[in-house]
Amino acid sequence: MRTLLAYSGGLDTSYLTARLSSDGHDVVCATVDCGGMDAEERTAIAARALALGASEHRFIDARLQLFEDVLRWLIAGNVRRGGTYPLSVAAERSLQAELLAALALEEGFDALAHGCTAAGNDQVRFEAALAICAPGLEILAPVRDEMPSRDDQRAWLQEHGHELPPAGGEYSVNAGLWGLTIGGGVLLSSEEPLPEEGWCWTKGGAGHAKLDIQFEGGVPVSINGAPMDPVTLVETLNQTGGALGVGRGYHLGDTVLGIKGRIAYEAPAAEILLSAHRELEKLVLTEEQRFWKDHLADVYGRKLHQGLFHDPSLRDFEALFASTQTQVTGTVHISIADRNVTVTGLESPHSMMAASDAKYGERAATGADPRGAVGLARILAEPGRLHRLAGQKEEVHA
Repeated sequence: MRTLLAYSGGLDTSYLTARLSSDGHDVVCATVDCGGMDAEERTAIAARALALGASEHRFIDARLQLFEDVLRWLIAGNVRRGGTYPLSVAAERSLQAELLAALALEEGFDALAHGCTAAGNDQVRFEAALAICAPGLEILAPVRDEMPSRDDQRAWLQEHGHELPPAGGEYSVNAGLWGLTIGGGVLLSSEEPLPEEGWCWTKGGAGHAKLDIQFEGGVPVSINGAPMDPVTLVETLNQTGGALGVGRGYHLGDTVLGIKGRIAYEAPAAEILLSAHRELEKLVLTEEQRFWKDHLADVYGRKLHQGLFHDPSLRDFEALFASTQTQVTGTVHISIADRNVTVTGLESPHSMMAASDAKYGERAATGADPRGAVGLARILAEPGRLHRLAGQKEEVHA
């Protein structure tokens, strides 16, 4: 059986490469590159796949498509699951499954295999995307179906003479363009913090910096006046922000399976861009625009987290997001100190603040009726006044 394996180079997919090969499969490993690895790591991943028994290894560079299809909308919606986590992993999985399905169908593979476990969200994300993109393709998921523990997988690899992958230790690490997540170990419970040595991008990070981030139509286009394509810009902020310790956090939330889960994450670029973008929107959008967009963005993030990226309602949400972003253009001044990101100032040709000669707390706009606020206040207070009056009558009656 010629089998295409979704290969990350971690413990699960290393085990699957060797296991399926030993079971007689002609395994072709494919890594959908959504960022988070350098050239040396790419070379090592390919070499390990072949050493484990794969007949071939392929890379699919999906970084730009990831930004255009997913990340730009997470920025437009200021999406943070649970108010903190920027959906670093969920941003990638549906796209990875889509691209792997396209390759499997185009080249006539007999099956597509993935290394998702039975206790995580990724199995749902992969299976949901594959059900839409390749409904007739046979899907293999031995790690999910047979449920070998990480210790079992390590033991099997060593018994069969294979080296363990670098990330085959206590923690499960997933790195991509929009951030890095860490699971397992002390994070399997809610009490303990991740040890300092468990962090990756932000380990030892500290310092101070000032950055200017420029947006055009809601999309980040430059850092400190230097134009960059989206992938380079995000990767630069991950490196710069990570060295400063930015974007470190924990997320404890509801999994698609209904159980609670906890991870640590490092998302320097997401932290900087989401903080900057949200403040710029406050300058150029109306309150109603932001309220409804953010409300739908929460739903958008929830569906993406559940693996429903291909649901047509998300295209409708994106159309609304695109409409709100037409005037989200300007420069945001960022200060980074003590691992914190602070927006210290911003400017935009579409500034609603600059469009008025009013000065909050000091001077009303030219031509404003000085008694207008009194009438507005009384109208807004009328439901509350009537509610209190009705309650007083009830007390008198009693």
